[in-house]
Amino acid sequence: MTESFDPDFLPRRAPLWRQVIDFPLIALLVSVAAFAIVFGGLTYLFTIIDLPLSESGTMAFNALVGSAIAIAIYKLVVPRIGTERRDYLRLSGVALWRWLAIGIGGAAVLMTVIVGLIALLGGYTVSGMGTAQSWLEIVFVAGIQAAVIEEIAFRGILFRYLEDLGGSWFALAATSALFGFAHIANDNATWFSSLAISVEAGVMLGAAYMLSRSLWLPIGLHFGWNVTQGLVWDVPVSGHAVDGIVKAHPAGPALISGGAFGAEASVVALILASAAGIWLAAKAVRAGHIVRPWWVRRRMAMQEAQASQV
Repeated sequence: MTESFDPDFLPRRAPLWRQVIDFPLIALLVSVAAFAIVFGGLTYLFTIIDLPLSESGTMAFNALVGSAIAIAIYKLVVPRIGTERRDYLRLSGVALWRWLAIGIGGAAVLMTVIVGLIALLGGYTVSGMGTAQSWLEIVFVAGIQAAVIEEIAFRGILFRYLEDLGGSWFALAATSALFGFAHIANDNATWFSSLAISVEAGVMLGAAYMLSRSLWLPIGLHFGWNVTQGLVWDVPVSGHAVDGIVKAHPAGPALISGGAFGAEASVVALILASAAGIWLAAKAVRAGHIVRPWWVRRRMAMQEAQASQV
């Protein structure tokens, strides 16, 4: 079951100052500023505090605290401004665990199929068992931290208000592009790898949010995608080399294997994950979860108001 959602939500009658704050672009700037200032300040504070923890313990602690801070900022700011004041990051209820489980399981299956096809095409080989020494980094940093913080930033804030302004398709295109090219500075990144992430991951995660109207589905997908490729199959996570359960190596053309960046830069992942994203977007359309642009909704509201006065 998806969250209760009205794709034609209308602006509330409110004082002028409130209308200004609730305008999508202003709400976006306020939310981004709050996220950047509070999250940036608190995370910097934790970097200068000398914690009585081991290096691995500090890594896990920072990942969990950073994720908690991001959730707190979202809960305190985002559902309270904009033309649609609704919380899509519920911290209780069956939907939370259901969407997380679907996301993690679905991503695990999808990534396993991707790696399997790459192997069949000669782009992935296993030479033995690995050490899994990177398990903590993969689970806490590439898994929990990346999934929670990036999904709140890209889907919870950017997608939400860009959709409020320009509609669902505008938000999907814009956040997918931003998400992909946010990875351009990663280890072993290329323009193709960033384009691939935009299309395969950006569309899939954005469409998952459109369909479920819950951040827990894209968070689950993001977590399952990174942990499965890194920990289970020893594939670099967005360009970052890791030690997984098995010891694997890319082989053959980089277009098939993804090369040093990992499977995300493979045409196999580009095709299969993009297909999954298109399928999720189609389901969102059938569910009636496509938001029209702000000016269209406003015109419809004015027409309805005029009709009611006749």
